[in-house]
Amino acid sequence: MNIYDLYLDKIKDIIIKINKDDLIKLPENLNGINVDIPPPNFNCDISTNVSMVLSKINKKTPLEIAEVLVKFIKQDDTNIENITVVKPGFINIKFKNYFWNNFVEKIITDHKNFGVNNKEKKKKYLIEFVSANPTGPLHVGHCRGAILGDVISNILIFNKHEVSKEYYVNDYGNQIINFTKSVFFRIKEILNNEKFPIENKDLYPGDYLIDIAKNIINNNKKLKFTNFDDVANDLTILSVAESLKLIKTNLQNLGIVHNKFSSETEIVNNNEVEKAIDKLKNKNLIYEGKIKAPKGEDDKNWIERKQLLFKSTEFGDDKDRALQKSDKSWTYFASDVAYHNNKLERNFDTLINILGADHAGYIKRITSVVEAMSGSKDKLICKVSQLVKLIKDDKPFKMSKRKGDYITVEDLISEVGKDATRFIMLNRSSDVELDFDFTKVKEKSKDNPLYYVQYCYARISSVFRHVNLDIKNDLNITKYNFNYSDAEIDILKKISEWPKCIEASSLRLEPHRIPIYLYELSSKFHSYWNMGKEDESKRFININKTISDDKLVFLKIISNTIKSGMNIVGVNTPEQM
Repeated sequence: MNIYDLYLDKIKDIIIKINKDDLIKLPENLNGINVDIPPPNFNCDISTNVSMVLSKINKKTPLEIAEVLVKFIKQDDTNIENITVVKPGFINIKFKNYFWNNFVEKIITDHKNFGVNNKEKKKKYLIEFVSANPTGPLHVGHCRGAILGDVISNILIFNKHEVSKEYYVNDYGNQIINFTKSVFFRIKEILNNEKFPIENKDLYPGDYLIDIAKNIINNNKKLKFTNFDDVANDLTILSVAESLKLIKTNLQNLGIVHNKFSSETEIVNNNEVEKAIDKLKNKNLIYEGKIKAPKGEDDKNWIERKQLLFKSTEFGDDKDRALQKSDKSWTYFASDVAYHNNKLERNFDTLINILGADHAGYIKRITSVVEAMSGSKDKLICKVSQLVKLIKDDKPFKMSKRKGDYITVEDLISEVGKDATRFIMLNRSSDVELDFDFTKVKEKSKDNPLYYVQYCYARISSVFRHVNLDIKNDLNITKYNFNYSDAEIDILKKISEWPKCIEASSLRLEPHRIPIYLYELSSKFHSYWNMGKEDESKRFININKTISDDKLVFLKIISNTIKSGMNIVGVNTPEQM
């Protein structure tokens, strides 16, 4: 039950009706009208801006419009206790206790669908995220984007969309050649005691390569590792496969499972680049031309030469983009063009890419080519995951670097656990840098948002255990005529905001709204719980060591909402702490 949508529909019906009676004029569309959460200092439950929207076309002040509308809104609506109008013309509605009983009954009997946006058109999404080079385990720089992509997927799935989670394996190009050479040298080190050429800066020096090398040696007895060129093709396949095993383990430990891993090598070998280029040629968007030196490049050292270029500037990019290198091999961008054409051919309604902060400058060119190939400006949405700063005791935190010159996801999970990693990584908008404070993450206080939300659920579970009920089971209660106090209604109002939180998170692809909402709901609950220390009427377990039906229902809808949100975030809700 979404009370905001319910009253938005009611208000629109009212103004359409009185428009037919020539009492009011309407604009061309009613999209600007909303019913929202009122500011905390307003003594009401919902607020609407309808008077401001209708003011101009009716050539009256919002207050004058509100005066006309109020009587029609209140007419025959037994749920409304009172309506007030606040400058510049907001109409504020406060509900009777009866309304909240009806609200509670509806959301507890259909709790699995509470929050789902039924008005939103259901779509087929492909979300590509992580897509780190398969040259070793994931590091902290990948972690935030991985969680962002996974939780955006969870939100869309919760909202009944069809979602496919995909990882693009960049297993083609110079970085893979260098990675394979690094594995080869580690194999030579193990078999022949030959020193790894650490001075070669193109190679990957991490100790994790020793394990990869050992696995390849043990499982491929027939391969001879005497000459790199002789074994390069086989070794590349084996090295990438071993690296992907590490990556998939990292992702699984984060609670992430992709539906598909797409290979860049397969895209190139299947001639999909040529196919995509031909598609652009047929649209007259490919030509041979010269491009100027990139920003920061010395113009004197830059050699202008003819290249195959995509007319990216026709779609708002700052320059046209190269598709071939000087040796006629395809650029990374060309492979990416082919991959996105592959996505388009699979008939998804919307493509979403989660990119790291270092790829923010890449967005315009890839959205331009997707627009060119699909004919739709909004076909591809790119979300950027900004940097994470690790902090402990108010200082930058350096953990074990056994895996190379970076801090791994494995290190992070080992230090604080999966739940803390996921929850805290989502605790701020993805487009701003995040401070991950190890000291606060381990505190058992309200300064640790994960603990505070989990403790809320555990407290509620303790009450259910006390009366021999399982919090996971539905309640067998049919009477919903309880007299909720102002403090309880304040929590019910917060619960009523859950559908709006889901709606905003889904439409804007902003999952940070969910942990923030859960923390705010938990804070209200903990405050109410603490009131019971001074006021017996607010205690859940009464003097007879039982609990009333109204308190039981009240606790149940809080726990259901917490559980629903935590499932989307992908963290546990322990019943005891």
